[in-house]
Order: sequence, then C-alpha cells, then structure tokens
Amino acid sequence: MSRIGRLPITIPGGVTVSVDETNLVTVKGPLGELKEQINKDLKVTIDNGSLTVERPSDNKTHRALHGLSRTLINNMVVGVSQGYSKKLKIVGVGYRANKNGNKLELSLGFSHPVVMEDPAGLTTEVPVQTEIIVKGINKQLVGNYAAKIRDWRRPEPYKGKGVRYENENVRRKEGKTGKK
Repeated sequence: MSRIGRLPITIPGGVTVSVDETNLVTVKGPLGELKEQINKDLKVTIDNGSLTVERPSDNKTHRALHGLSRTLINNMVVGVSQGYSKKLKIVGVGYRANKNGNKLELSLGFSHPVVMEDPAGLTTEVPVQTEIIVKGINKQLVGNYAAKIRDWRRPEPYKGKGVRYENENVRRKEGKTGKK
C-alpha cells in the first residue's frame, strides 16, 4: 500500500471539493479554483471534511497512480487555501530585475533586456532589484515559470553569477592557475 496514497487529505474551512462521475476533482477556495482529471480506476471519496483516494488493485499502474493522485489533489487544496511562491535571487554585477505592469524585465548581461510576460494565474513581484518572487495557486505553474526565469542565466560555477533559487547551493570551482 502506498504510504502517501493512504494519508487522508483534511479539507480546511472555506475550501470546497467536489468529484463528478468521471473523477474530475474541482477544488474551490478563497484564492481561486483548480480542476484536475484523476484516473477513472481510482476511487475518490469525501466524508466528514476529509478526502481519501483508494486503488482497486495492486497492479503496477494503480500503485503508481495512487500516491500521485493523492498528492495532486493535496497540492490543489493547499494552492486554493494558501497559495505557492518561489523566490529567486539574482547574483552578478549589473544583473537586475524590474517589474513593469505585468511584464518582468531582466538585465542579465545580454545586449538586450529580457522581457517576460506573467502567465495567466501567476504574479511576479520584485521587492528588491536582485529578488524575484513568483506567486500563484498552481504549484506546477509556479515552479515551471520560476525555472523559465532561471534558465535565462543559470548560476555558473566559477564566479557564482546568475539567477538562482533562494536556498540553492551553487558548487564553486577553482579557476585556472598560472604557469610558474
């Protein structure tokens, strides 16, 4: 039995979860609404403020989908009640970020500024020129957009310059040594 799949999901106050006959799970909360199609073989039940996911058999595909489906539903519940955020730091001389309406402008050492428009459902904040905060209710979209921002200038190992996650540890390398 999946250890993650067995755990019940507690539904907080202000959040409503509904499941239709095709296993389309709809979660509504104070921050918005999310929908996810769960495999029709799995059984999703709601009772007394908790949600459980059960699998019909122990075959490999059902075992694989059990924990995944439970985690996807839990991420939706947390997203509509609390939301998700990723913090990025910009390291490097002259590297900075600015927010202009719903566009994020990055100066990352290229000959031109990198302009990225916020996707629907996500917001970016720039409290300081060297910090970017990506916020949203969908965990997957927040992570993907933060990764796209980071891909413009990944941290390099010699000087550590680039865009990195807040708690990311960049392994540093020693540079070349001159001839004696």
